[in-house]
Amino acid sequence: MVKASPAELTRNAVDVLPEGELERKLALGRPLRVKLGIDVTAPDVHVGHAIPLQRLAAFQRAGHTAVLIVGDYTTRIGDPSGRSAERPVLSEEEIDRNAQLYFEQASQILDPERTEVRWNGEWLSKLDFAQVVRLTRTITVARLLERDDFQKRFEARSPISVSELLYPFMQAYDSVAVEADVELGGTDQLYNLLAGREVMQAYGLEPQVALTNPLLVGLDGRKMSASFGNYIGLSDRPEEQFGKTMRISDELLPEYYRLVMESDQDPAELEPMEAKLALARFIVGRSHGEEAVSAAEAHFTRVVREGRAPDDVPEARLPDGDPLHLPALVREVFGLSTSEARRLIAQGGVKVDDRVVDDLDVPRSDLEGALLQVGKRQFVRLRGVS
Repeated sequence: MVKASPAELTRNAVDVLPEGELERKLALGRPLRVKLGIDVTAPDVHVGHAIPLQRLAAFQRAGHTAVLIVGDYTTRIGDPSGRSAERPVLSEEEIDRNAQLYFEQASQILDPERTEVRWNGEWLSKLDFAQVVRLTRTITVARLLERDDFQKRFEARSPISVSELLYPFMQAYDSVAVEADVELGGTDQLYNLLAGREVMQAYGLEPQVALTNPLLVGLDGRKMSASFGNYIGLSDRPEEQFGKTMRISDELLPEYYRLVMESDQDPAELEPMEAKLALARFIVGRSHGEEAVSAAEAHFTRVVREGRAPDDVPEARLPDGDPLHLPALVREVFGLSTSEARRLIAQGGVKVDDRVVDDLDVPRSDLEGALLQVGKRQFVRLRGVS
């Protein structure tokens, strides 16, 4: 094992509970089993999800056992944390696909060869009814309703299914099954992590340490979430990651430096542009490597800062007809609605070979081989039938 201080392992942690318990476990001198559970309701891992993965990797580097729990079984219910309604149930095929994609992205941060990956269907699917009843005896209904999201929905008379009430028991039983010493999660997971302690104790095991990390703010100032579309995904293309990062507000940079880069550098000491560039280089480099960083930065400079077309412009085939109706063409090529296309044309947001076009019907000869641009960053090269 590599000696690592509790401060290194708990960097940026909000809660490490009970106080002093992690230090006591570390003093045992054996590798700890450090658990992170993931529900695979979506295939995308974003830089906010990466924060607990970074803590798991820190324990891993120190010689402890990283246990990544794929919640194939619990995903069928959906974690109610922070939710105002029950989540939809996914098919087994969707769950399997999402889990594979999640692990591929998590491997950008974890050492996959040294990660113990477990699927909680391995044990949860084997519980018979009597065992489920025994599990539910470990936490009272009053204790369950202490959860902020359950409490709000109960007071508002919003539906709460029994299956959702079972979720904390199932996540806690994961800790029993893998005999976790530490469980990681976001601050919205604190209730579930502490419930795990109660259930482990009821099953005669030494309770886990609950370690929570902050939730990262997204590009629009709300919690980073795929449902809000305000995230930087680990699987995003390099130029997409770079461009999204450069849109982060100056006010959020200190948080991204602290949580994503885990840097002690104060971005206020740098020029705002240089501070964002350093963050963008880090995010792209971690996901795609240094060669991709150079290409993504060159793309950003050319397309965004200089307003020129990228080097690798995709091609689109012109439909039949002469003249061509421009709103229909923009709709077809860029996937916009007709009303959006008309609005962009009226606002001067559509160009052909760098010339603003406001005509709704355009001669075919003006479009064959031309560069069609919508907004500042979307380009296609138009080709006729060969």
